Amino acid sequence: MKLQYLALLPVTVIAAGCASTGEPIADSSGPDYEYAPNPHFAAIRAAENKLAKDRLAILAMQGEYRVTFHFQETVALKAGYEIVDDKDSGGYEVVLVVEDSPGKIVMQHLLVMPGGAVIKHWRQDWTYEAGERFDFVADQTWEMEPIDEAAGSRAWTQCVYEVSDAPRYCGTGLWNHRYGVSTWTSGRSWRPLPRREHTTRDDYNVINAENRHTITPNGWTHEQDNTKTVRDGRETQQTLVREFGFNDYRNITGYDFEPAREYWAKTDEYWAAVRDAWERRLTSGHTLVLNTEIDGMPIISGTFEQAAKADETTAEEEREAIEALLSEHTETRASMVSATVD
Repeated sequence: MKLQYLALLPVTVIAAGCASTGEPIADSSGPDYEYAPNPHFAAIRAAENKLAKDRLAILAMQGEYRVTFHFQETVALKAGYEIVDDKDSGGYEVVLVVEDSPGKIVMQHLLVMPGGAVIKHWRQDWTYEAGERFDFVADQTWEMEPIDEAAGSRAWTQCVYEVSDAPRYCGTGLWNHRYGVSTWTSGRSWRPLPRREHTTRDDYNVINAENRHTITPNGWTHEQDNTKTVRDGRETQQTLVREFGFNDYRNITGYDFEPAREYWAKTDEYWAAVRDAWERRLTSGHTLVLNTEIDGMPIISGTFEQAAKADETTAEEEREAIEALLSEHTETRASMVSATVD
């Protein structure tokens, strides 16, 4: 696959790969593959202490997957609210370890479509006993917040990033390894309107969420306890409905994920520079604001196009292009007052 093809993918296709949108890929008409056991599952139980189990559980999310996404509204919280239809989608995804150090693990998700087209998907960073994290504090706005020392003790903070490596949300919680199964449960935190509903919903703008990741003998799962909410900045005005989300990552063999590894080998240095550029903005001591439409497509399409040219540009040219793009579509403001989750 030529890298240039990625930049030419239609915006609708790129958006569909960003956060569990688009039509489900039916197994009956899809490529051949077989389900396989999670190769990392047994090693977690055998680890000598809790911290070692924690790290192995996080690393057990790497691999090759058939993933399905299911979102179901459950409890109406606003008078007159009508529950919408469930949303189901899926795809083929490989999760690569980008960084593995004692206190931090970074993993990149890459979608591989039938035919070999690659879409850079979301990224998850895990930090042990982090002292701070970014929080979503208003529309298109994030700010670094301290983590309470008691809450952060022995805990892992997971931060999730957009396909362009823009911030989305963080959560902090403990791994539980009782009964031979590893589960991480976050505290509640705020996150932006999901990409799966950017074009269909304008009646809420934020989700209050609790996340649970479980490592299973067949892969891993991501459960979400979501409340769709209307907020004005940090002030909650209305809760609409609760939603259950279930993302199921099942290990597979037989599907060709090599295009994703080739893509990452050619672009990993570019995306490392993108991560650094975002990190400088997030940790500048100021509030970070995106000045794009809520879908963030100018930054997404801009970074995807730059990545497609990674083998044609120098590192310095890449850094200059990244800075120009983010400077155009982001700004920093004086820090806002710290807030608590309702």
